[in-house]
Amino acid sequence: MLAMAKGRGRTIGWLLAAVAVAGAGWFGWRALGTKDEAQKFRTAKVERGALVATVAATGILNPVVSVSVGSQVSGQVKEIFVDFNSEVKKDQLIARIDPEQIEYRLRQAQADLDAARASIGTQQANVAVQRAEVARAEANLAEARRDLDRKKSLVEKNFIAPSEADKADALYKAQLAGLESARAQLSVALANARNSEAVVKQREAQAAQARVDLQRTAIRSPVNGVVVKRSIEPGQTVAASLQAPELFVIAQNLGDMQVDAAIDESDVGRIRVGQNATFTVDSFPGRTFNGQVRQVRKAAQTVSNVVTYTVVISAANPELILLPGMTASVRITTDRRDSVLKVANAALRFRPPGASDEPAGAPGAAPAKAAPAEGGGGAGGGPGGGRGQLAAQRERLVAELKLDADQQAKLDAIFAGMREKFMALRDLSEAERPRAVERNRAEVREKVMAILGEEQKKRYAEIIAEQAGRAPQRGRVWIADADGKPKAVQVRLGLTDGAATEVVSAELKEGQEVLIGVTGGAKGAAPPTAPRGPRLPF
Repeated sequence: MLAMAKGRGRTIGWLLAAVAVAGAGWFGWRALGTKDEAQKFRTAKVERGALVATVAATGILNPVVSVSVGSQVSGQVKEIFVDFNSEVKKDQLIARIDPEQIEYRLRQAQADLDAARASIGTQQANVAVQRAEVARAEANLAEARRDLDRKKSLVEKNFIAPSEADKADALYKAQLAGLESARAQLSVALANARNSEAVVKQREAQAAQARVDLQRTAIRSPVNGVVVKRSIEPGQTVAASLQAPELFVIAQNLGDMQVDAAIDESDVGRIRVGQNATFTVDSFPGRTFNGQVRQVRKAAQTVSNVVTYTVVISAANPELILLPGMTASVRITTDRRDSVLKVANAALRFRPPGASDEPAGAPGAAPAKAAPAEGGGGAGGGPGGGRGQLAAQRERLVAELKLDADQQAKLDAIFAGMREKFMALRDLSEAERPRAVERNRAEVREKVMAILGEEQKKRYAEIIAEQAGRAPQRGRVWIADADGKPKAVQVRLGLTDGAATEVVSAELKEGQEVLIGVTGGAKGAAPPTAPRGPRLPF
């Protein structure tokens, strides 16, 4: 029995030792496998193709012309002749306000007018009487004058006493005063007549106003269109004392709509009139509608400290399926480039395990600081980027703006004067450099604007807006060297569509593999799961 127990113990010991060796081997294999896997990377090829840059936003569909119809008179709504979605013609009767009160006012104004006209007749008769009095006073004065002259002659011949002449002179003076009085009475009569005429005109204006108000009780459509809103019901009282209340809203043409899109201030610099746009609405999720940018409104709207600008986009609606008030998801094409070298944005965001955390300036990563020589790059920005780039900028401005010889000389002077300022950016710190670059760009643009005509200024503004989306940036990608280890490559980047970015430098070639991820369990990848092996018996 003791021998059997010793043999069983040795067997169990050998089994435990074998299991321990197997477990250690399995753990070693897992560790080596993980280490091998950590050196494997996912890659993507550098490709050549088209890139389309877009700006996404949301907006509201509205009619191009929408007229609010109100009432200029107060009263109770008596009749309504149209409803929602009713098609109306210009001057068509669409509602009526109870005219009874205004009709009474018109009658009163008409009666006052008749009374004023009757008063004119009385005043005109009084004028005639006063004219007759003046004529009679003039005749009496003439008779008194002749009598005075005769008696003066007789007194000179001693035929009558001088007292008779004195009496004739007193009578003449009395007749003269009577004439002046008659003439004054005539002036008063004429003034009263003119006053009566003015009162008649006043009464006529009151009657005309009452007549106009009576006509305004009939609410008519100002345009041809469709009623999209009705704000009144029969029997409702309309008060127009302060401002005309809105009764109806009529869309002039629902076949020609527009999208009023809210564009963030960071993107509005890339938007310009004429750019193509597409949009979708929730009512037709599988359908895309096309349009163009019609207007970029300069009035800013601030909501919760977010600044946006309204961009108006045309929206043809021949089927009349787009309705006012629908929410549209808009995508505006701001730039397009064909047959460019592009790299996936995942490669620009990728960082191998243990690599530096310094930002690379790629889309999707933190922006890198632009080099001083690139501070004014772009045809609209100013000199910089080397003599070759400067020459290209000058040629573009001369060709597209059609600069004459005098303007070309001034442009050369501007570029020459700013070149030293851009070169001085090399001595600034990283924090000060971006603001100095922007100041230099603004100064160049202001000086160039000053030498241009009106049409040239418009085209130059378009060039500046175009270049706003094409400013080169620096980025970093990783490739595998001959030993399979990741190697960083600095590149200059251009346009991006959110998924891929243009490579404008020659560091990468078409078809070259770049790293976009790690397939193993090293740092930067998903942590490995716990090994699932055979359970040991202890």
